[in-house]
Amino acid sequence: MTGPSRQRSVHEPSPELSEPTRAIGGGLSGVRVLVAHPGAELYGSDRVVLESVVAMTVAGATVDVTLPERGPLVARLERTGATVLLEPDLVLRKRVLRPRNWPSTTADAFRTIGASQRLLRRRPDLVYVNTITLPLWPLLARTRGIPVLTHIHEAEAGASPSMLRVLYAPHLPATAIIANSEFSRSIVARASVSLARRTRVIYNGVAGPVTAAPARASLEGRPVRLTYIGRLSPRKGTDLVITAAAELVDDGVDVEVDILGEVFEGYEWYAEALRNTVAERGLGSRVRFLGFRDDVWIALQLADIVVIPSPVGEPFGNTAVEAALAARPLVVSESSGLLEATDGLPGVHRVPPGDASAIADAVRDIIAHWPDHRARAEASARVAAMRFDPERYRGAIVDLVAALVHRSAPRPDRTGSDGAAHA
Repeated sequence: MTGPSRQRSVHEPSPELSEPTRAIGGGLSGVRVLVAHPGAELYGSDRVVLESVVAMTVAGATVDVTLPERGPLVARLERTGATVLLEPDLVLRKRVLRPRNWPSTTADAFRTIGASQRLLRRRPDLVYVNTITLPLWPLLARTRGIPVLTHIHEAEAGASPSMLRVLYAPHLPATAIIANSEFSRSIVARASVSLARRTRVIYNGVAGPVTAAPARASLEGRPVRLTYIGRLSPRKGTDLVITAAAELVDDGVDVEVDILGEVFEGYEWYAEALRNTVAERGLGSRVRFLGFRDDVWIALQLADIVVIPSPVGEPFGNTAVEAALAARPLVVSESSGLLEATDGLPGVHRVPPGDASAIADAVRDIIAHWPDHRARAEASARVAAMRFDPERYRGAIVDLVAALVHRSAPRPDRTGSDGAAHA
């Protein structure tokens, strides 16, 4: 069976923009957009905002991106033609909720207001706020009469109704909302009916590797490699992969584990706990902590099976789509946005959230029926390439931005009546 069609990499947006995107060039000519983003790494929401900036710059917009810190995202944004501005910003992290941090949070808020006012005096036609962790931008922009588009990448399903109202309330002034899945939109609806009415679902655009080699034809000859990609976090279930691997090894299954990703600041304890578990279970020679990798495709090419075990609400699941695009059998939690991200992909094995033994059973099944699962994974790559085509995503972003700045009416919706991408 042949591999999936050649896809351009999301990691290289500027040098080789494909012709479908160039076809929308000029749709935002003369429009100035200010994008506010809370970090400068290259995880899920970082890569999605990069795609949004690509869409707008190719369509002719002048795009300024304000970030609170320097990181690998900066160079990627600059290669799109955007201007990156490093300015203080108030970002809602868990540490903000601790009373001892309130004085510094207040100081951050005042610095943010000053920096924001300087940027808003440039009179952008639209402020694009990426994630709900930036609470000040919607109100500051709307008080100057500037339209605001908030792009929601979160889905705090476990939060209480009162906490959800607090988290989403700062975005009530937004003109329009994008959610990255129906699951995310359902959380918005729990927080505010008013916000939900203004929310449109646009699935993330995820480009595949430049070349996607099928998984190896036979698992004989070396250990089966399980690969995890994502933040090291209890919410992502990194520990479940290690526990499942330990169960498999105890049963005589020859597996190794590659773990790609780092922790959020303040979660260093979790990374230490993972390493302690590896040592206690005697897996030191079988588990590799590889840290953050800019290019995931090399790791995915070395993988046999990818495991995305998030036990709590995952808003979408970029890493699951990347695994599918790489034509690798995939084990995912049967919950939240992961269900949408993997819907219709034949190479996916779904397991109950939080169940390490179910992950181990899924791996056993994939190994036992490897030729079948390998073929299904190749089929998944073709389906994912159509469903999450970056050109589809970019077109939807340009349409919405154009409508919000009153430069043109949106073209017929190419991503479904609710803005969600469909194959």
